[in-house]
Amino acid sequence: MNDASQRLTRRGFLKGTAVATAAPYVLTSSARAADPPPSERVTMGAIGVGGMGSGHLKGFLGLPDVQMVAVCDVWQPQREKAQKTVNDHYAKKSAKGSFKGCDAYVDFRDLLARDDIDAVYVATPDHWHALIAVEAAKAGKDMYVEKPMDVCVAEGRAIADAVKRYGRVFQYGTQQRSSYNFRFACELVRNGRIGTLRTMKVGAPASCRGPLWKPEPVPKELGYDMWLGPAPEAPYTARRCKLGSWFHISDYSLGGFIGGWGIHHVDIAQWGNGTDHTGPIEIQGTGTIPRDGLYDTPTDYRLECLYANGVKMIFSDNHQNAQGVRFEGDDGWVHVNRRRLDAEPKSLLKTKILPDEIHLYESPNHRRNFIDCVKSRAETAAPVETAHRSTTICGLSYIAILTGEKLKWAPQTERFTNSTPANRLLTRAMRSPWCI
Repeated sequence: MNDASQRLTRRGFLKGTAVATAAPYVLTSSARAADPPPSERVTMGAIGVGGMGSGHLKGFLGLPDVQMVAVCDVWQPQREKAQKTVNDHYAKKSAKGSFKGCDAYVDFRDLLARDDIDAVYVATPDHWHALIAVEAAKAGKDMYVEKPMDVCVAEGRAIADAVKRYGRVFQYGTQQRSSYNFRFACELVRNGRIGTLRTMKVGAPASCRGPLWKPEPVPKELGYDMWLGPAPEAPYTARRCKLGSWFHISDYSLGGFIGGWGIHHVDIAQWGNGTDHTGPIEIQGTGTIPRDGLYDTPTDYRLECLYANGVKMIFSDNHQNAQGVRFEGDDGWVHVNRRRLDAEPKSLLKTKILPDEIHLYESPNHRRNFIDCVKSRAETAAPVETAHRSTTICGLSYIAILTGEKLKWAPQTERFTNSTPANRLLTRAMRSPWCI
């Protein structure tokens, strides 16, 4: 290395180097150290610290080579609680002398403007994910983005393109890709242990009916206009902004739990089918959408997707398909969800994947994998193009329900070839002044 190379700083390397390889990053001894020096830490900001965001905050604080320096949330109590959590955590650490305190922001743009932040996680309501992710890429930040990554197909493409253009490391919140059972199930399928794969049955929760509602005063602790952001203007009611409630409102979600929960298992179906960079070519289905109350996303649904390789995926609520993914082949089946792994014949569960067979990306911890890849510039367990293709299937499913049509999809161009109305639903208007 010449003198100029030796003077290259860690942060300059993180901001200027594109993703290099799909191989998992191997930890060095210094990365495993209990208290690595500041030069070896990844500085992070948290955008959205309620619900899953709160869990991520504690999870990333538990990694010794992460320094959380900023939090952002439009809810004052959540924002202040997160700030206190970070400050209290580092007050107990021996390396506290290098920590100058955690800053708190209402506007994510103020956090992204900081030059001292390497990476962020995004755990806001779903309708904000695309805007923040694209702006994070432009600002030179690596990112861990919660699922679903968008509320329409065009937003997902915008994220994928921005991440690639600016050379950012991206991890999707589909943490099942860092689970042994899911990986092993997919390896069994990919290596032909169930014979030729014919059908994939995906089951996930459905949305529910919501209450009738009336406008209420906006709490002073909430930046409500910022909470709405790119979504249509709407009168405030507490349930609209409540965690576990906005999931079921179409303005803030990808078809309710079709995208909000279904993405987890659809993503595993893609993994097992070997179609991470493509998708189905036909899709049709039905669902029931409530016509009164606050919630307006499908309370039941059943979709059929056909792939170019002849595999059919049946994606439905878990009253029709068991929760998880069931891969069915000529010689047996494998079913996997977060609680268990089952197969027929049972001997499949004791199968060893041989060295010369297909071995899928191995990651024992999703957050750890992200930080390792920020350092190495390797591809994560759930990279952006894979994330976009899986999420797209949830978007197509919702569109099929809304149109009631049997749709033909071209994965290469990401357009329907037989429906102008369906193509119009690939994008979603944003409230001024927000745009991507």
